[in-house]
Amino acid sequence: MFGKRSIGDAPSAPPAVPAQASAAARPAAPASPVAPRPPQPTQPRPQAAPAPQARAASPAARPAAPVAPPPRAEVEEPEYRSEAYYRVKSTIFNALIETIDLTQLAQLDPESARDEIRDIVAEIISIKNVVMSIAEQESLLDDICNDVLGYGPLEPLLARDDIADIMVNGSNAVFIEVSGKISKTGIRFRDNGQLMNICQRIVSQVGRRVDESSPICDARLPDGSRVNVIVPPLAIDGPTLTIRKFKKDKLKLSNLVEFGSISPAGAKILQIIGACRCNVLISGGTGSGKTTLLNTLTAFIDPTERVITCEDAAELQLQQPHVVRLETRPPNLEGSGQVTMRDLVKNCLRMRPERIIVGEVRGSEAFDLLQAMNTGHDGSMGTLHANTPREALSRLESMITMGGFSLPPKTIREIIVAAVDVVIQAARLRDGSRRITQITEVLGLEGDTIITQDLLVYEIQGEDQNGRINGRHRGTGVGRPRFWERARYFGLEKELAQALDETESA
Repeated sequence: MFGKRSIGDAPSAPPAVPAQASAAARPAAPASPVAPRPPQPTQPRPQAAPAPQARAASPAARPAAPVAPPPRAEVEEPEYRSEAYYRVKSTIFNALIETIDLTQLAQLDPESARDEIRDIVAEIISIKNVVMSIAEQESLLDDICNDVLGYGPLEPLLARDDIADIMVNGSNAVFIEVSGKISKTGIRFRDNGQLMNICQRIVSQVGRRVDESSPICDARLPDGSRVNVIVPPLAIDGPTLTIRKFKKDKLKLSNLVEFGSISPAGAKILQIIGACRCNVLISGGTGSGKTTLLNTLTAFIDPTERVITCEDAAELQLQQPHVVRLETRPPNLEGSGQVTMRDLVKNCLRMRPERIIVGEVRGSEAFDLLQAMNTGHDGSMGTLHANTPREALSRLESMITMGGFSLPPKTIREIIVAAVDVVIQAARLRDGSRRITQITEVLGLEGDTIITQDLLVYEIQGEDQNGRINGRHRGTGVGRPRFWERARYFGLEKELAQALDETESA
Protein backbone atom coordinates (compact mmCIF):
# COMPACT_ATOMS: atom_id res chain seq x y z
CA MET A 1 0.00 0.00 0.00
CA PHE A 2 1.32 3.43 -0.96
CA GLY A 3 -0.55 5.32 1.75
CA LYS A 4 0.48 4.93 5.37
CA ARG A 5 -2.93 5.77 6.85
CA SER A 6 -6.35 6.96 5.89
CA ILE A 7 -6.48 10.45 4.43
CA GLY A 8 -9.39 11.13 6.72
CA ASP A 9 -6.88 11.22 9.59
CA ALA A 10 -5.06 14.12 8.00
CA PRO A 11 -5.13 17.48 9.84
CA SER A 12 -7.97 19.72 8.88
CA ALA A 13 -7.31 22.67 6.61
CA PRO A 14 -8.86 26.14 6.58
CA PRO A 15 -12.10 26.25 4.61
CA ALA A 16 -10.94 28.73 2.02
CA VAL A 17 -7.90 30.33 0.48
CA PRO A 18 -7.75 33.68 -1.30
CA ALA A 19 -7.61 33.62 -5.06
CA GLN A 20 -4.07 33.10 -6.36
CA ALA A 21 -2.66 33.42 -9.87
CA SER A 22 -1.58 30.16 -11.48
CA ALA A 23 -0.92 28.32 -14.68
CA ALA A 24 -3.73 27.02 -16.85
CA ALA A 25 -5.37 23.98 -15.29
CA ARG A 26 -4.29 20.64 -16.64
CA PRO A 27 -6.37 17.43 -16.45
CA ALA A 28 -6.11 15.39 -13.26
CA ALA A 29 -3.69 12.50 -13.58
CA PRO A 30 -5.17 8.97 -13.39
CA ALA A 31 -4.83 7.19 -10.06
CA SER A 32 -1.64 5.17 -9.83
CA PRO A 33 -1.92 1.40 -9.42
CA VAL A 34 0.50 1.66 -6.50
CA ALA A 35 -2.35 2.22 -4.03
CA PRO A 36 -6.16 2.42 -4.09
CA ARG A 37 -7.83 5.77 -3.56
CA PRO A 38 -10.75 6.53 -1.18
CA PRO A 39 -13.97 7.68 -2.86
CA GLN A 40 -14.30 11.36 -3.71
CA PRO A 41 -16.86 13.43 -1.74
CA THR A 42 -20.05 14.19 -3.57
CA GLN A 43 -21.13 17.45 -1.94
CA PRO A 44 -20.83 20.49 -4.21
CA ARG A 45 -18.11 23.00 -3.40
CA PRO A 46 -18.41 26.72 -4.07
CA GLN A 47 -15.97 27.98 -6.66
CA ALA A 48 -13.99 31.17 -6.32
CA ALA A 49 -13.41 33.20 -9.43
CA PRO A 50 -9.95 32.48 -10.81
CA ALA A 51 -7.48 35.32 -10.51
CA PRO A 52 -5.74 36.78 -13.56
CA GLN A 53 -2.71 34.82 -14.65
CA ALA A 54 0.68 36.04 -13.52
CA ARG A 55 2.86 33.06 -14.18
CA ALA A 56 6.48 33.26 -15.27
CA ALA A 57 7.04 33.31 -18.98
CA SER A 58 8.16 30.13 -20.72
CA PRO A 59 11.81 29.81 -21.78
CA ALA A 60 10.91 30.11 -25.44
CA ALA A 61 9.30 33.47 -24.86
CA ARG A 62 12.49 34.94 -23.37
CA PRO A 63 15.37 35.08 -25.83
CA ALA A 64 17.52 37.38 -23.69
CA ALA A 65 21.12 36.24 -23.32
CA PRO A 66 23.41 36.37 -20.30
CA VAL A 67 26.14 38.13 -22.26
CA ALA A 68 24.34 40.99 -23.96
CA PRO A 69 20.53 41.19 -23.81
CA PRO A 70 18.40 42.73 -26.53
CA PRO A 71 16.46 45.94 -25.78
CA ARG A 72 14.74 45.66 -22.46
CA ALA A 73 11.20 44.35 -22.37
CA GLU A 74 8.67 44.38 -19.58
CA VAL A 75 9.46 41.47 -17.28
CA GLU A 76 6.49 39.66 -15.78
CA GLU A 77 6.99 39.54 -12.03
CA PRO A 78 6.39 36.30 -10.12
CA GLU A 79 3.12 36.23 -8.25
CA TYR A 80 2.84 37.28 -4.62
CA ARG A 81 1.30 34.74 -2.24
CA SER A 82 -0.77 35.71 0.76
CA GLU A 83 -0.17 34.44 4.28
CA ALA A 84 -3.45 32.51 4.07
CA TYR A 85 -2.15 30.66 0.99
CA TYR A 86 0.99 29.58 2.83
CA ARG A 87 -1.05 28.43 5.83
CA VAL A 88 -3.27 26.26 3.63
CA LYS A 89 -0.25 24.95 1.73
CA SER A 90 1.56 24.07 4.96
CA THR A 91 -1.48 22.20 6.31
CA ILE A 92 -2.00 20.20 3.14
CA PHE A 93 1.74 19.51 2.81
CA ASN A 94 1.88 18.13 6.37
CA ALA A 95 -1.15 15.94 5.66
CA LEU A 96 0.55 14.67 2.51
CA ILE A 97 3.75 13.75 4.35
CA GLU A 98 1.71 11.81 6.95
CA THR A 99 -0.25 10.03 4.21
CA ILE A 100 2.41 8.85 1.75
CA ASP A 101 5.29 6.44 2.10
CA LEU A 102 8.37 8.32 0.87
CA THR A 103 10.33 5.05 0.49
CA GLN A 104 7.85 3.69 -2.04
CA LEU A 105 7.57 7.10 -3.70
CA ALA A 106 11.33 7.13 -4.32
CA GLN A 107 11.01 3.92 -6.36
CA LEU A 108 8.78 5.60 -8.96
CA ASP A 109 10.02 7.55 -11.95
CA PRO A 110 9.67 11.35 -11.57
CA GLU A 111 6.55 11.65 -13.74
CA SER A 112 4.71 8.81 -12.00
CA ALA A 113 5.68 10.18 -8.58
CA ARG A 114 4.38 13.62 -9.57
CA ASP A 115 1.06 12.14 -10.73
CA GLU A 116 0.76 10.14 -7.50
CA ILE A 117 1.36 13.22 -5.35
CA ARG A 118 -1.14 15.25 -7.37
CA ASP A 119 -3.81 12.58 -6.85
CA ILE A 120 -3.32 12.46 -3.09
CA VAL A 121 -3.22 16.25 -2.71
CA ALA A 122 -6.41 16.61 -4.76
CA GLU A 123 -8.13 14.12 -2.45
CA ILE A 124 -6.94 15.92 0.68
CA ILE A 125 -8.31 19.19 -0.71
CA SER A 126 -11.67 17.55 -1.52
CA ILE A 127 -12.11 15.60 1.72
CA LYS A 128 -11.27 18.62 3.88
CA ASN A 129 -13.58 20.75 1.75
CA VAL A 130 -11.05 23.49 1.04
CA VAL A 131 -12.77 26.02 -1.21
CA MET A 132 -10.46 26.64 -4.17
CA SER A 133 -10.92 27.41 -7.80
CA ILE A 134 -9.46 25.07 -10.41
CA ALA A 135 -6.65 27.53 -11.08
CA GLU A 136 -5.85 27.87 -7.37
CA GLN A 137 -5.86 24.13 -6.87
CA GLU A 138 -3.59 23.64 -9.86
CA SER A 139 -1.17 26.21 -8.51
CA LEU A 140 -1.13 24.52 -5.10
CA LEU A 141 -0.60 21.09 -6.69
CA ASP A 142 2.38 22.38 -8.66
CA ASP A 143 3.92 24.02 -5.59
CA ILE A 144 3.64 20.90 -3.43
CA CYS A 145 4.99 18.62 -6.18
CA ASN A 146 7.96 20.96 -6.53
CA ASP A 147 8.50 20.88 -2.76
CA VAL A 148 8.59 17.07 -2.64
CA LEU A 149 10.36 16.22 -5.90
CA GLY A 150 12.14 19.35 -7.09
CA TYR A 151 13.61 22.60 -5.82
CA GLY A 152 10.42 23.97 -4.28
CA PRO A 153 9.66 27.66 -4.94
CA LEU A 154 12.76 27.91 -7.16
CA GLU A 155 11.26 25.71 -9.89
CA PRO A 156 9.36 28.48 -11.77
CA LEU A 157 12.49 30.66 -11.69
CA LEU A 158 14.72 27.86 -12.97
CA ALA A 159 12.26 27.30 -15.82
CA ARG A 160 12.67 30.87 -17.08
CA ASP A 161 15.43 31.28 -19.64
CA ASP A 162 15.65 35.07 -19.28
CA ILE A 163 16.98 34.96 -15.71
CA ALA A 164 20.78 35.15 -15.34
CA ASP A 165 21.05 34.91 -11.53
CA ILE A 166 18.84 33.74 -8.67
CA MET A 167 19.81 35.10 -5.23
CA VAL A 168 18.09 33.71 -2.11
CA ASN A 169 18.83 35.71 1.05
CA GLY A 170 17.02 33.60 3.63
CA SER A 171 13.52 32.19 3.36
CA ASN A 172 11.68 35.50 2.77
CA ALA A 173 13.88 37.30 0.23
CA VAL A 174 14.43 35.99 -3.32
CA PHE A 175 16.00 38.26 -5.93
CA ILE A 176 16.61 37.69 -9.66
CA GLU A 177 18.69 39.37 -12.32
CA VAL A 178 17.04 39.96 -15.70
CA SER A 179 18.70 41.98 -18.46
CA GLY A 180 21.45 43.02 -16.06
CA LYS A 181 19.02 44.48 -13.50
CA ILE A 182 18.26 43.01 -10.06
CA SER A 183 14.69 42.92 -8.73
CA LYS A 184 12.92 41.27 -5.82
CA THR A 185 10.36 38.55 -6.49
CA GLY A 186 7.22 37.56 -4.59
CA ILE A 187 8.55 34.05 -4.01
CA ARG A 188 9.30 32.86 -0.49
CA PHE A 189 10.03 29.61 1.31
CA ARG A 190 7.97 28.06 4.08
CA ASP A 191 10.84 28.60 6.52
CA ASN A 192 14.63 28.37 6.70
CA GLY A 193 14.30 24.63 7.24
CA GLN A 194 12.72 24.16 3.81
CA LEU A 195 15.41 26.33 2.22
CA MET A 196 18.13 24.31 3.96
CA ASN A 197 16.62 21.05 2.72
CA ILE A 198 16.65 22.34 -0.87
CA CYS A 199 20.27 23.47 -0.51
CA GLN A 200 21.24 20.01 0.75
CA ARG A 201 19.30 18.37 -2.08
CA ILE A 202 21.23 20.42 -4.65
CA VAL A 203 24.73 19.82 -3.27
CA SER A 204 24.15 16.12 -2.59
CA GLN A 205 23.59 15.55 -6.31
CA VAL A 206 27.29 16.23 -6.95
CA GLY A 207 28.53 14.34 -3.90
CA ARG A 208 29.02 17.35 -1.63
CA ARG A 209 27.55 18.41 1.67
CA VAL A 210 26.61 21.60 3.48
CA ASP A 211 25.88 21.91 7.21
CA GLU A 212 27.20 23.66 10.30
CA SER A 213 30.52 21.81 10.14
CA SER A 214 30.92 22.55 6.41
CA PRO A 215 28.94 25.77 5.87
CA ILE A 216 30.29 26.79 2.43
CA CYS A 217 29.83 24.75 -0.72
CA ASP A 218 30.09 25.15 -4.49
CA ALA A 219 27.93 22.84 -6.60
CA ARG A 220 26.02 22.74 -9.86
CA LEU A 221 22.58 21.85 -11.17
CA PRO A 222 22.06 19.09 -13.78
CA ASP A 223 21.90 21.74 -16.55
CA GLY A 224 25.35 23.08 -15.57
CA SER A 225 24.15 26.14 -13.66
CA ARG A 226 26.62 27.16 -10.96
CA VAL A 227 25.47 27.08 -7.33
CA ASN A 228 27.00 28.58 -4.18
CA VAL A 229 25.58 27.88 -0.74
CA ILE A 230 26.57 29.42 2.59
CA VAL A 231 24.58 28.55 5.70
CA PRO A 232 24.48 29.50 9.40
CA PRO A 233 26.47 30.17 11.49
CA LEU A 234 28.35 32.01 8.73
CA ALA A 235 25.15 33.35 7.09
CA ILE A 236 23.44 35.30 9.87
CA ASP A 237 19.94 35.67 8.35
CA GLY A 238 19.51 32.08 7.21
CA PRO A 239 20.84 29.94 4.35
CA THR A 240 22.01 32.00 1.37
CA LEU A 241 21.80 30.41 -2.07
CA THR A 242 23.17 31.92 -5.29
CA ILE A 243 22.54 30.30 -8.68
CA ARG A 244 24.24 31.47 -11.86
CA LYS A 245 21.96 30.15 -14.61
CA PHE A 246 22.98 29.28 -18.14
CA LYS A 247 20.79 29.35 -21.19
CA LYS A 248 19.40 26.06 -22.41
CA ASP A 249 20.38 27.00 -25.97
CA LYS A 250 24.14 27.38 -26.26
CA LEU A 251 25.18 30.83 -27.47
CA LYS A 252 27.34 31.20 -30.54
CA LEU A 253 29.61 34.02 -31.59
CA SER A 254 26.97 35.09 -34.10
CA ASN A 255 24.57 35.61 -31.18
CA LEU A 256 27.04 37.97 -29.53
CA VAL A 257 27.12 39.99 -32.76
CA GLU A 258 23.30 40.16 -32.79
CA PHE A 259 23.27 41.40 -29.19
CA GLY A 260 25.89 44.06 -29.95
CA SER A 261 28.50 42.56 -27.63
CA ILE A 262 31.03 42.56 -30.48
CA SER A 263 31.12 43.89 -34.03
CA PRO A 264 31.10 41.46 -37.00
CA ALA A 265 34.74 42.28 -37.75
CA GLY A 266 35.66 41.83 -34.08
CA ALA A 267 33.89 38.47 -34.06
CA LYS A 268 35.97 37.41 -37.05
CA ILE A 269 39.16 38.31 -35.16
CA LEU A 270 37.99 36.26 -32.17
CA GLN A 271 37.22 33.34 -34.46
CA ILE A 272 40.75 33.46 -35.91
CA ILE A 273 42.25 33.73 -32.40
CA GLY A 274 40.38 30.61 -31.34
CA ALA A 275 41.19 28.66 -34.50
CA CYS A 276 44.94 29.44 -34.76
CA ARG A 277 45.65 28.22 -31.22
CA CYS A 278 46.52 31.48 -29.50
CA ASN A 279 46.86 31.30 -25.71
CA VAL A 280 43.97 33.39 -24.40
CA LEU A 281 43.02 34.98 -21.10
CA ILE A 282 39.47 36.28 -20.74
CA SER A 283 39.29 39.05 -18.15
CA GLY A 284 36.27 40.75 -16.62
CA GLY A 285 34.24 41.48 -13.54
CA THR A 286 31.54 39.36 -11.91
CA GLY A 287 28.64 38.71 -14.30
CA SER A 288 30.42 40.27 -17.29
CA GLY A 289 30.01 37.15 -19.44
CA LYS A 290 33.49 35.60 -19.19
CA THR A 291 32.31 31.99 -19.12
CA THR A 292 29.83 32.56 -21.94
CA LEU A 293 32.56 34.14 -24.07
CA LEU A 294 34.91 31.25 -23.30
CA ASN A 295 32.23 28.81 -24.44
CA THR A 296 31.78 30.65 -27.74
CA LEU A 297 35.54 30.71 -28.41
CA THR A 298 35.88 26.97 -27.85
CA ALA A 299 33.49 26.41 -30.76
CA PHE A 300 36.41 27.10 -33.12
CA ILE A 301 38.66 24.39 -31.68
CA ASP A 302 39.38 21.68 -34.23
CA PRO A 303 37.22 18.60 -33.51
CA THR A 304 40.31 16.35 -33.70
CA GLU A 305 42.02 18.06 -30.73
CA ARG A 306 41.95 16.60 -27.23
CA VAL A 307 40.68 19.23 -24.78
CA ILE A 308 40.84 18.96 -20.97
CA THR A 309 38.90 21.37 -18.75
CA CYS A 310 39.59 22.08 -15.06
CA GLU A 311 36.94 23.81 -12.95
CA ASP A 312 35.84 24.27 -9.35
CA ALA A 313 32.24 23.58 -10.40
CA ALA A 314 31.85 22.18 -13.91
CA GLU A 315 29.97 24.77 -15.97
CA LEU A 316 31.72 24.89 -19.35
CA GLN A 317 29.65 23.47 -22.18
CA LEU A 318 32.11 22.49 -24.90
CA GLN A 319 30.72 20.94 -28.06
CA GLN A 320 33.84 19.09 -29.26
CA PRO A 321 33.75 15.29 -29.36
CA HIS A 322 37.02 14.78 -27.43
CA VAL A 323 36.63 16.66 -24.13
CA VAL A 324 37.72 15.48 -20.67
CA ARG A 325 36.06 17.40 -17.81
CA LEU A 326 37.79 17.58 -14.42
CA GLU A 327 36.44 19.11 -11.21
CA THR A 328 38.06 19.97 -7.89
CA ARG A 329 37.02 18.29 -4.65
CA PRO A 330 36.79 19.85 -1.16
CA PRO A 331 38.21 18.07 1.92
CA ASN A 332 36.09 15.51 3.75
CA LEU A 333 35.04 15.63 7.42
CA GLU A 334 38.50 14.56 8.52
CA GLY A 335 40.06 17.38 6.50
CA SER A 336 41.69 15.08 3.95
CA GLY A 337 40.98 14.11 0.36
CA GLN A 338 41.03 17.63 -1.06
CA VAL A 339 41.91 17.98 -4.74
CA THR A 340 42.84 21.53 -5.70
CA MET A 341 42.84 23.29 -9.04
CA ARG A 342 46.62 23.11 -9.11
CA ASP A 343 46.45 19.32 -8.66
CA LEU A 344 44.13 19.10 -11.66
CA VAL A 345 46.26 21.33 -13.89
CA LYS A 346 49.42 19.41 -13.00
CA ASN A 347 47.65 16.12 -13.71
CA CYS A 348 46.46 17.46 -17.08
CA LEU A 349 50.04 17.47 -18.31
CA ARG A 350 50.12 13.67 -17.95
CA MET A 351 46.89 13.17 -19.93
CA ARG A 352 48.23 14.07 -23.38
CA PRO A 353 46.22 17.29 -23.74
CA GLU A 354 46.38 19.51 -26.80
CA ARG A 355 44.52 22.33 -25.07
CA ILE A 356 43.98 22.97 -21.38
CA ILE A 357 41.05 25.18 -20.37
CA VAL A 358 40.82 26.46 -16.80
CA GLY A 359 37.36 27.70 -15.87
CA GLU A 360 38.73 30.37 -13.54
CA VAL A 361 42.33 31.13 -12.57
CA ARG A 362 42.37 32.32 -8.97
CA GLY A 363 45.48 30.92 -7.27
CA SER A 364 48.81 29.20 -7.65
CA GLU A 365 47.49 27.13 -10.57
CA ALA A 366 48.28 30.21 -12.67
CA PHE A 367 51.94 29.17 -12.70
CA ASP A 368 51.16 25.64 -13.89
CA LEU A 369 48.83 26.97 -16.59
CA LEU A 370 51.53 29.34 -17.87
CA GLN A 371 54.02 26.49 -17.86
CA ALA A 372 51.61 24.40 -19.91
CA MET A 373 51.16 27.25 -22.40
CA ASN A 374 54.94 27.43 -22.73
CA THR A 375 55.51 23.71 -23.24
CA GLY A 376 53.56 22.77 -26.35
CA HIS A 377 49.94 23.17 -25.24
CA ASP A 378 49.14 26.10 -27.53
CA GLY A 379 45.55 27.27 -27.59
CA SER A 380 45.04 26.95 -23.85
CA MET A 381 42.51 29.33 -22.29
CA GLY A 382 41.34 30.58 -18.93
CA THR A 383 39.32 33.32 -17.25
CA LEU A 384 40.15 35.60 -14.33
CA HIS A 385 38.69 38.62 -12.56
CA ALA A 386 40.22 41.95 -13.54
CA ASN A 387 39.01 45.33 -14.81
CA THR A 388 41.52 45.82 -17.66
CA PRO A 389 43.91 43.63 -19.66
CA ARG A 390 46.92 45.18 -17.91
CA GLU A 391 45.37 44.48 -14.51
CA ALA A 392 44.78 40.89 -15.63
CA LEU A 393 48.50 40.43 -16.29
CA SER A 394 49.32 42.03 -12.93
CA ARG A 395 46.91 39.65 -11.22
CA LEU A 396 48.64 36.69 -12.86
CA GLU A 397 51.93 37.90 -11.42
CA SER A 398 50.37 38.36 -7.98
CA MET A 399 48.82 34.88 -7.98
CA ILE A 400 52.17 33.29 -8.85
CA THR A 401 53.89 35.26 -6.08
CA MET A 402 51.23 34.31 -3.51
CA GLY A 403 51.62 30.67 -4.54
CA GLY A 404 55.00 30.63 -2.78
CA PHE A 405 57.22 30.63 -5.87
CA SER A 406 60.48 32.41 -5.06
CA LEU A 407 61.10 33.83 -8.50
CA PRO A 408 62.32 37.33 -9.36
CA PRO A 409 59.53 39.61 -10.66
CA LYS A 410 61.24 39.97 -14.03
CA THR A 411 61.39 36.19 -14.46
CA ILE A 412 57.67 35.89 -13.73
CA ARG A 413 56.91 38.60 -16.29
CA GLU A 414 59.06 36.84 -18.86
CA ILE A 415 57.04 33.67 -18.31
CA ILE A 416 53.78 35.62 -18.70
CA VAL A 417 54.93 37.33 -21.90
CA ALA A 418 56.09 34.05 -23.42
CA ALA A 419 52.85 32.27 -22.52
CA VAL A 420 49.95 34.69 -23.08
CA ASP A 421 49.16 35.87 -26.60
CA VAL A 422 45.83 37.67 -26.23
CA VAL A 423 43.76 39.14 -23.38
CA ILE A 424 40.05 39.67 -24.11
CA GLN A 425 38.27 42.08 -21.78
CA ALA A 426 34.53 41.67 -21.05
CA ALA A 427 32.46 44.19 -19.12
CA ARG A 428 28.91 44.69 -17.89
CA LEU A 429 27.93 48.30 -18.48
CA ARG A 430 25.74 50.38 -16.18
CA ASP A 431 22.61 49.70 -18.25
CA GLY A 432 23.06 45.96 -17.70
CA SER A 433 24.34 45.21 -21.21
CA ARG A 434 27.50 43.18 -21.71
CA ARG A 435 30.22 44.17 -24.15
CA ILE A 436 33.64 42.95 -25.21
CA THR A 437 35.50 46.18 -24.54
CA GLN A 438 39.07 45.29 -25.58
CA ILE A 439 41.00 42.72 -27.58
CA THR A 440 44.61 43.21 -26.48
CA GLU A 441 47.71 41.27 -27.47
CA VAL A 442 50.84 40.88 -25.37
CA LEU A 443 53.91 42.05 -27.32
CA GLY A 444 56.86 41.51 -25.01
CA LEU A 445 58.92 42.92 -22.19
CA GLU A 446 60.66 46.28 -22.24
CA GLY A 447 62.84 46.54 -19.17
CA ASP A 448 60.55 45.42 -16.34
CA THR A 449 57.33 46.51 -18.10
CA ILE A 450 55.03 44.24 -20.11
CA ILE A 451 54.17 45.87 -23.45
CA THR A 452 50.66 45.39 -24.84
CA GLN A 453 48.70 46.81 -27.77
CA ASP A 454 44.97 46.99 -28.40
CA LEU A 455 43.57 45.53 -31.60
CA LEU A 456 39.98 46.54 -30.89
CA VAL A 457 38.37 48.84 -28.32
CA TYR A 458 34.78 49.72 -27.48
CA GLU A 459 33.96 53.44 -27.40
CA ILE A 460 30.89 54.69 -25.53
CA GLN A 461 29.18 57.43 -27.53
CA GLY A 462 26.23 58.23 -25.28
CA GLU A 463 22.85 56.82 -24.40
CA ASP A 464 19.33 56.86 -25.84
CA GLN A 465 16.12 58.08 -24.22
CA ASN A 466 15.63 54.67 -22.57
CA GLY A 467 18.99 54.81 -20.82
CA ARG A 468 20.60 52.26 -23.14
CA ILE A 469 24.28 52.91 -23.81
CA ASN A 470 25.30 53.48 -27.44
CA GLY A 471 28.82 52.81 -28.65
CA ARG A 472 30.92 51.18 -31.34
CA HIS A 473 33.85 48.81 -31.66
CA ARG A 474 36.79 50.56 -33.30
CA GLY A 475 40.05 49.16 -34.63
CA THR A 476 43.29 50.82 -33.54
CA GLY A 477 45.07 50.63 -36.90
CA VAL A 478 47.32 47.63 -36.15
CA GLY A 479 48.12 46.04 -39.50
CA ARG A 480 50.15 42.98 -38.43
CA PRO A 481 49.48 41.72 -34.90
CA ARG A 482 52.01 39.57 -33.12
CA PHE A 483 50.07 36.36 -33.89
CA TRP A 484 50.16 37.10 -37.64
CA GLU A 485 52.69 34.32 -38.28
CA ARG A 486 50.59 31.88 -36.32
CA ALA A 487 47.54 32.84 -38.41
CA ARG A 488 49.57 32.34 -41.60
CA TYR A 489 50.64 28.90 -40.38
CA PHE A 490 46.95 27.95 -40.23
CA GLY A 491 46.15 29.66 -43.56
CA LEU A 492 44.10 32.44 -41.96
CA GLU A 493 46.25 35.51 -42.64
CA LYS A 494 44.04 36.84 -45.47
CA GLU A 495 40.91 36.60 -43.31
CA LEU A 496 42.77 38.30 -40.46
CA ALA A 497 43.92 41.16 -42.70
CA GLN A 498 40.38 41.65 -44.01
CA ALA A 499 38.90 41.67 -40.48
CA LEU A 500 41.48 44.23 -39.31
CA ASP A 501 40.66 46.46 -42.31
CA GLU A 502 36.94 46.23 -41.50
CA THR A 503 37.51 47.29 -37.88
CA GLU A 504 39.19 50.50 -39.07
CA SER A 505 36.40 51.35 -41.49
CA ALA A 506 33.63 50.65 -38.98
